[in-house]
Amino acid sequence: MATASKQPPTNGLTKDVETKDVATANAVSGTGSVRVEIFDQVYNLRGSDADYILQLAEYVDGKMRAVSQQTATVDSVRLAVLAALNIADEYHLLKRRLEAPSPEARQRASKLASALDEVLQDTRRTG
Repeated sequence: MATASKQPPTNGLTKDVETKDVATANAVSGTGSVRVEIFDQVYNLRGSDADYILQLAEYVDGKMRAVSQQTATVDSVRLAVLAALNIADEYHLLKRRLEAPSPEARQRASKLASALDEVLQDTRRTG
């Protein structure tokens, strides 16, 4: 599970890899970073929103743990790549869904376009 401690936020998300134990993952440092633990590795991350960074770390940690339960590999780099592929798949499915209008939206847009065409034709006749 991802854990973190908050320090004053800074702009830009950066990472410094550390291999400290879980107890130090909650320690506060004076660098303005958020310490998170993802799949038993501690990272110092900097960004403008510490809570958001923690949410991202928890999400990635969860994905890596789910992948590790479904595969036989113990190589954390391979698990990270598989988790990244799963996250990329989720992202692209959601992106496709948002880019393609729903049938209801298309139908409503068509009705609105027809209504607008009628109003414009009436305006041209009377104007």
